[in-house]
Amino acid sequence: MKALSRGRWVIAAGVGLGLAGLTAALVALARPSAGDIPVRGRPEMTTITRQTLVDVTTVAGKLAYGPEQLIESRLTGTVTGLPAVGTTLARGDTLFRIDDEPVLLLIGNLPAYRELTAGHVAATAGPTAPPSASPSAGRGAATSAEDGARTATPATKGADVKEFEKNLRALGYTGFTVDEQYTQRTAAAARKWQKDQGLPQTGVVELGRVFYAPGPLRVSTLKTSLGALTHGPVLGCTSTVRLVTATLQEHDKALATAGTKLTIALPTGAEVAGKVVSIGPAGDDQPAAGQEPTVQAVVRLDDPAAVDDLDDGPVRVRFTGQQRKNVLVVPVGALLALAEGGYGLELFAGAESRIVPVTTGLFADGKVEISGPDLRERTTVGMAK
Repeated sequence: MKALSRGRWVIAAGVGLGLAGLTAALVALARPSAGDIPVRGRPEMTTITRQTLVDVTTVAGKLAYGPEQLIESRLTGTVTGLPAVGTTLARGDTLFRIDDEPVLLLIGNLPAYRELTAGHVAATAGPTAPPSASPSAGRGAATSAEDGARTATPATKGADVKEFEKNLRALGYTGFTVDEQYTQRTAAAARKWQKDQGLPQTGVVELGRVFYAPGPLRVSTLKTSLGALTHGPVLGCTSTVRLVTATLQEHDKALATAGTKLTIALPTGAEVAGKVVSIGPAGDDQPAAGQEPTVQAVVRLDDPAAVDDLDDGPVRVRFTGQQRKNVLVVPVGALLALAEGGYGLELFAGAESRIVPVTTGLFADGKVEISGPDLRERTTVGMAK
């Protein structure tokens, strides 16, 4: 092996370990020849250990009812009914009333985007033969009238039909098959549902009469007032259970894909497990010039009851990144940055010591993964000064 240079750099202190690696201050130090070493005390020692090294990224989070969702009315008219803030709404409940008719909450992920109908045939006016027309003219006029007499509107088909039918069935209405066909049987069940809601019994679900959400909602704010014309948002709603919203830098968003498991550190010192349910932009605020954009991860607690006694407020969210199992590890402060490049360790055997080069791997929690032919578990190494 090529002899190491006597000149070296010493890592003074790690001041912030992120996913990208180590941020450290380096101080130049000339290593004198053996005969010139001044009398000094033995350096602080540590040992090489073998363990699992895990990179954990901790970010700020907020315990609350989650991000607010704004609900607009697709129906035009006057707002005649609003729920109280804090009200919990379930499947089939009234969100608000327009012209004294309800807009109803249903459960689903596909937004309502069109009218649902079983179809109908509408008669239209057609030409008729005058009394004095000849038989042949009469036959021609009758044919023309027959061609234009009836105009068909097809029944609705698609995933939105199935979503509505699932809700009808869950609300106790029967007599139809839950599929993607809006049949006359579906329309008959819809008429019963409309009667119970005080709506015109048409069997047609107009656009704007129902609103779909993934689950029950809690009214967080009112965005309009009684007597106002429908324009823009009517309500602000959140989840009915407490969630944690974690804010991450854009470059860290890969840590928080849907389904990612993590740990939440509560102000009490307790820790609870959770899982990411969604991730998206961090509100409407744009980052200042030169600042990295952020994203928000919405986290559902494995045990929501664990925060029943806590007020809404800040928490710390810990995401687990890279992991190295059964590797050799030393404190970051033991690394020496060698003058010829790379890193080394000062190994001790009795009163003798030598510097050997090492290959570094994962930096995490003030420690670093190391490898090299001269490294052994429980070997004594010096801490840099």
